[in-house]
Amino acid sequence: MTAVAPMPGDVEGGSRYDRLIHPDKVHGSLYTDQQIFTEELRKIWYSTWVFVGHESEVPQPNDYVRKRLGLQDVVMTRDKEGEVHLLLNRCAHRGNQVCDDDSGNSSSFRCPYHGWTYRNTGELLGYPYNKGYGGKNKLELGMGVVPRVASYRGFVFGSFAADGPSLVEHLGGAAGEIDRLANLSPEGRVELSAGWLKHKTRANWKLLAENETDGYHPQFVHGSIFGVTGSPIGALYSDASTAVTRDLGNGHSENDLRPEFRGFDEEMRWFGTTVERVPRYVAAMRERHGEDAHRILVEGAPHVMIFPNLFIAEIQVFNIQPVAANECIQYSTAVQLAGAPEMNTRMISQSIGSVGPAGMLLADDTEMYERNQRGVEVLDPEWLDVRRGLVRERTDENGYTIGAATDETGMRGFWKHYKSLMEA
Repeated sequence: MTAVAPMPGDVEGGSRYDRLIHPDKVHGSLYTDQQIFTEELRKIWYSTWVFVGHESEVPQPNDYVRKRLGLQDVVMTRDKEGEVHLLLNRCAHRGNQVCDDDSGNSSSFRCPYHGWTYRNTGELLGYPYNKGYGGKNKLELGMGVVPRVASYRGFVFGSFAADGPSLVEHLGGAAGEIDRLANLSPEGRVELSAGWLKHKTRANWKLLAENETDGYHPQFVHGSIFGVTGSPIGALYSDASTAVTRDLGNGHSENDLRPEFRGFDEEMRWFGTTVERVPRYVAAMRERHGEDAHRILVEGAPHVMIFPNLFIAEIQVFNIQPVAANECIQYSTAVQLAGAPEMNTRMISQSIGSVGPAGMLLADDTEMYERNQRGVEVLDPEWLDVRRGLVRERTDENGYTIGAATDETGMRGFWKHYKSLMEA
């Protein structure tokens, strides 16, 4: 598509993104313009911290697993010392793809084209027929690496920016939501070891990021499922709900359902079960957390979108991978709580039912993503409205902007941060 010309209501003399992003609306071309998508890769996916995987996917020394960071094919490895690395899957000689397998265990990788071999840290080990290089045993070459790699509670992030904010600074208030998830484990650890499901969607990645903490849609998009299953989830997203939507800063947002669960004050209600059905888990939690166990078991897991691509939906984790302006892939897996086999079996079962190949929730959402994509390609109206709740936003005790359960507070926070990165 061609560049977007100024339109009525645009900011005079402003940047391109001043013209496309307003406090109460965003322009449809943000979801369809391939030039904008290319710019996003450079200014977001290859500049900020991006979720890549979890340490539990490479539990042993020399384990590795193939991943994606933006459009980049990366290999997440654990070396013999236990350190996690992110290698770019490309031979330094002629650019051949070095690693073919999706996962495995190896201390080195050998390029199939000319036999160049690399350590699982990316260092070049050697190559055949070194006389062609003047008899040198080693050239100053190696596999590319993601310059910065860091993890928080096992969640591994990478950044192509050689410097900038630390991962903890990037996460800000969202770090506390990852803590909440880890604290649901009797051992204080989350594992993502159940395997990832891969869902291709004919929609822009931002439509998914917006939707993950949109509390306005569940009653309508998922109403039939809630009705058939008798689920109480729908009531959490209504005008009568005491839950809130929170802008956590840096593009992160959450649906905070804790006010609703505190009102009921019933342990395990958040998971749709009772203490009697998971007695060993509850006993282990009481042993670990003491008096805090009751609060933790009442409040449950977070529902948080971490910019740009990590979504934690209580019992599932999603990873959004951009492909093109009108296509992305969403990976999903069940949360596994270390030391909680009683819960983990149930989490896998529930995840299969909601986001598995025949799952109902993700099927509903994907239909909406793709309908949205087709809709924004229509020329008129040009804008998407994000004003819901703007007139009733307030600030909580921690200084975060919050809105009602069905408000678009999270979307506005997303677009504010997006704009700051795209204008940088």
